Amino acid sequence: MNKLRIAIQKSGRLHEDSIRILKECGIEFNNGINKLKSEAFNFPLEVLFLRDDDIPQYVEDGVADIGIIGENVLAEKNKKVKIVNSLGFGKCRLSIAVPKAKEFNSPSILNGMKIATSYPNILGNYLKENGIKAEIHEISGSVEIAPGIGLADAICDLVSSGSTLFMNGLREAQVILKSQAVLVSGNNLSNEKQEILNRLVFRMNAVKKAKHNKYILLNAPNDKLDEIIKVLPGMKSPTVLPLAEEGWSSVHSVVNEDDFWEIIENLKANGAEGILVIPIEKMIV
Repeated sequence: MNKLRIAIQKSGRLHEDSIRILKECGIEFNNGINKLKSEAFNFPLEVLFLRDDDIPQYVEDGVADIGIIGENVLAEKNKKVKIVNSLGFGKCRLSIAVPKAKEFNSPSILNGMKIATSYPNILGNYLKENGIKAEIHEISGSVEIAPGIGLADAICDLVSSGSTLFMNGLREAQVILKSQAVLVSGNNLSNEKQEILNRLVFRMNAVKKAKHNKYILLNAPNDKLDEIIKVLPGMKSPTVLPLAEEGWSSVHSVVNEDDFWEIIENLKANGAEGILVIPIEKMIV
């Protein structure tokens, strides 16, 4: 049977989360130090450990069938691959940053500046779209020190918390791209490999959905059941079971984490007691 070949970072900010999501999908493989390739024991998958910047090219060329990369790398490399699934981790943004004392009220302030970046293509497109004439200095790593040593007037770099910018006397001025990890695919998968990919995406979606939902159980007085059921969204409708104590029922449901605390407050206000909250490992809908 053919194996689907997936390329993931051998090191870097997406490495651990890429391994984690595969293992949460029930796929077992070795990921020892310095391994370049590993075959799954219980799923038709072969894992290739590659440099992040190389993954789009490997997928386009068919050396790997699919890959996990950041949208920032995908946009910068501009290879002929397609996004199959957004994975929800590795979130960051590619931003213009300037010295703290520098005023920035519109992109036009960048005219005539020297801008240091590891993303010359994305930055070049941004400058072109905004009619800005600026000089791009392409450098690898430690971009944030460029203004401090006189190499550039501003930078374009990945930002997560902004603490690195702050420590180097910079501030985030303009977001030009929001990024997260995505699963990408080549354009010429065989029917057999496409079927394996469909199975993998199904598992990934079950894992992702579980992370954003909680399973809750509560005790409710029967005379308040209608009000409590209206508060609970559920996947279809809440499960209601009678308790041994007359006049009370046990209610089970699934709640989205974004709405969790508001729903809990409403449940308490409507007489719910003994509310238990349980994490969900997988969620199939």
